[in-house]
Amino acid sequence: MDRLEAMSILIHAAEAGSLSKASRLLGLPLATVSRKVSELEAHLNTSLLTRSAKGLTPTPAGRSFLANARIILDQLNEAERAAAGEYIAPKGELVITAPVVFGRLHVLPVVTDFLSAYPEVDVSLVLTDRVTHLVDDRVDLAVRIGDLPDSSLTASRVGSVRRVVCASPSYFAERGHPVSPDELVRHTGISHGGLSAPSVWRFEANGVEVATEIRSRLSVNTVEAAIDAAVAGVGLARPLSYQIVERIRQGTLALTLEAFRLTPSPVQLLYNGQSRLPLKLRAFLDFVAPRLRQRLTEAEL
Repeated sequence: MDRLEAMSILIHAAEAGSLSKASRLLGLPLATVSRKVSELEAHLNTSLLTRSAKGLTPTPAGRSFLANARIILDQLNEAERAAAGEYIAPKGELVITAPVVFGRLHVLPVVTDFLSAYPEVDVSLVLTDRVTHLVDDRVDLAVRIGDLPDSSLTASRVGSVRRVVCASPSYFAERGHPVSPDELVRHTGISHGGLSAPSVWRFEANGVEVATEIRSRLSVNTVEAAIDAAVAGVGLARPLSYQIVERIRQGTLALTLEAFRLTPSPVQLLYNGQSRLPLKLRAFLDFVAPRLRQRLTEAEL
């Protein structure tokens, strides 16, 4: 039995809450995931996970083992980096994650420039709206939008973005601009995020957050589709500001309810700063952070 592999599988299973979810995340057959966890429990002669209809939960012994397993895998990763010479010169592979649209519009162009400047560093850029676990998923740096929970990770702020309300000029010509959030009841919305997308939009008025219901005649599962529908005149959309900068500049979309905007959300670079940084990651931070700040400044609405 490969105990290190089994530790990693156990960690994914515990965090996913089920063996089937862990198998999908790891790209392994469910039978393999189940067998590895069972072999580890047999080797330790103890139960590590409690299985129930609600999913998996660690036993007391499992919680202790999981905490130590994370430390062991982290130390192994550190030793491998040192042996590979990552503290001597910027080289090796960096694994970076970012939200799908933000990553495509802003992170990817900066990464391509970084690759030209550092020919011995390779980058695996994973664009996903799923929140990844940096240690367990072997991620070096994550670009996150929004406030972050307290953690041992280090965050470097590079700018901010905000929610905006927009529609096509033709929609406003026909329906008029709402002058306050409560007028949204007379307008048509476009929601994105699937069937669970909220029908309540939040704003700020005189320092107080207010919530307003809006009728969505169209619900789509991507923000790009919502923006396209807004350009077509279907209704009001509520994307993040950076997602529609070019549409605003081209005149195919216009903003409304700007006096009721919410506090902007920070854009941050998140990484494990508790140990010595490999030079490839330090080089990436020094290269990318100022360029992302500049791009976000230029994309402000």
